[in-house]
Amino acid sequence: MRAARGRVRRAAPGRRTDDTTEGPKPGVAGMGDVAGAGRVDGAGERGECGERIAPLDRRVFAVAGLVFAVLMALSTRYGFHRDELYFLDCARHLQAGYVDQPALAPLLGRVSLSLFGVSQAGLRLWPALAAAGTVVVGGLSAREFGGERRAQLLAAIATGTMPVLLGGAHIANTTSYEVLAWAAIALVVARIGRTGDTRWWPAAGALVGIGTEFNHLAAIFGIVLVAVVLLGPARRTVSGRHLLVGVALAVLFVLPDVWWQARHGWAMFEMTRALNAENGGPANIPTWTVGQLVMSCLAMTPVWVAGLRFLWRSRRPLWRCLVTTYAVLFVLFVLFAVTTGAQVYYLGGLYVCLLAAGAVGLDGWLRSPRRLRRLWIATALSSALLVVIVLPVLPASDAGWTYAINTNTGESLGWPQLVGTIRQVWTGLPPEQRANAVIFAADYGEAGAVNELGRGSGLPTAVSAHNTDWWWGPGNPHATTVVAIAPGPDHAPGYATYLRRYFSDVRPAATLSDPDGVHNVESGGHVYVCTGPRRPWGAMWPELRTYK
Repeated sequence: MRAARGRVRRAAPGRRTDDTTEGPKPGVAGMGDVAGAGRVDGAGERGECGERIAPLDRRVFAVAGLVFAVLMALSTRYGFHRDELYFLDCARHLQAGYVDQPALAPLLGRVSLSLFGVSQAGLRLWPALAAAGTVVVGGLSAREFGGERRAQLLAAIATGTMPVLLGGAHIANTTSYEVLAWAAIALVVARIGRTGDTRWWPAAGALVGIGTEFNHLAAIFGIVLVAVVLLGPARRTVSGRHLLVGVALAVLFVLPDVWWQARHGWAMFEMTRALNAENGGPANIPTWTVGQLVMSCLAMTPVWVAGLRFLWRSRRPLWRCLVTTYAVLFVLFVLFAVTTGAQVYYLGGLYVCLLAAGAVGLDGWLRSPRRLRRLWIATALSSALLVVIVLPVLPASDAGWTYAINTNTGESLGWPQLVGTIRQVWTGLPPEQRANAVIFAADYGEAGAVNELGRGSGLPTAVSAHNTDWWWGPGNPHATTVVAIAPGPDHAPGYATYLRRYFSDVRPAATLSDPDGVHNVESGGHVYVCTGPRRPWGAMWPELRTYK
């Protein structure tokens, strides 16, 4: 009894002292063995069980800097992506929310416009910084899992070569911020699982809230994670007060978006139904499943698989919750693939955590110089192949074959030519006709191209009924002439027939083409001059709304 009493130590507020529930003691680490994962040589932070964890390897920052430099060097290649043009339009209409996104990405677009004007490099600075931050989070995650310098470096390189990270960070939409938010949330959970310090739950909640204000998927991650924690053995590691503060912070951050959605008829749910009708189907399941194999570069697939094993065998309840959360989200997003389309990148942010865990789990096995060398060579080769697909490395005229795999390339080409075509049609109208005319785009990217790239060239502000653009109104409600921009027949079949429901005369005035020869959404589209409105233009507007 005396010996037992001698082992009792005073717990800091919010900390657990039960070593058997929080994790294994230090020992000799092997492949996939958690025991000893926290043992290091040299100075480092001391964990709850008395083990030390290594300081962060400075080479992690070098990898992050390299990723940032590559992204910024390629930031001016090709042109703006259609989503970026839309986001710039949203930045000029700052709101608490939008039909298809929360507010923070357009807010960064507004900052970019204020600092740099309409600039590709200026707009893409933010996702490049987010990608660099994600690499650092990958290294920090390996450190939390007990990784030494080699494991931290491997985690950073594995993160920095993720196609979803590089391709997502080249385009200033929401993907790069979403990946960073998910990775940071998992990092905080890993730290709580290692230290038992539940005072970190508010930080996790704040990250969920901020991440949700970039992309609604972060809320799904947070809800599933909390449910898994509370319904399993990990609930013993939760301080109700700190977890409640975290939940409250998450809710506080998302209130503006909820308020906007409530005032706009919960548009995101209507858009979800539209996506279901347009893209849903069980045929998406194989695409989603196979797509998870390329969330990391191909050579790193065994690493994140080993990460699942490492976390599950860790005997730390919160670390095991990350595996269960991954499994639940995998199934949930398979259902999303059936209903709204196979968006394979939805789980991308969670792979940062899994790669970090795998880097630690395989550290002992990779002590062999030959094995480590083979892994680096395979990583270099598979990364080189994927970089050609996800980044604008090739000349634009040679990039057409990548469009079937990654549409970002094709959707970044042809916008200046489109704006030039619109300008020719617009200036070809008699002045008295232009005085009562509007430019109407079927797609938010086309409207954004006119409004951003055509700004100051004599073109008026284009309007569109696509997603949030519809809420900004029809322009001149008394217009008698509409210059309509339509995508190609693969994406907007029968658009002339559609326009004739509203106008007695619909005349094709120009055909859209891309000089680089990439067959994208606009290829084969037309510009129509529509006259003889069957009703006032403003009265038609409510019927034109399109969510997709």
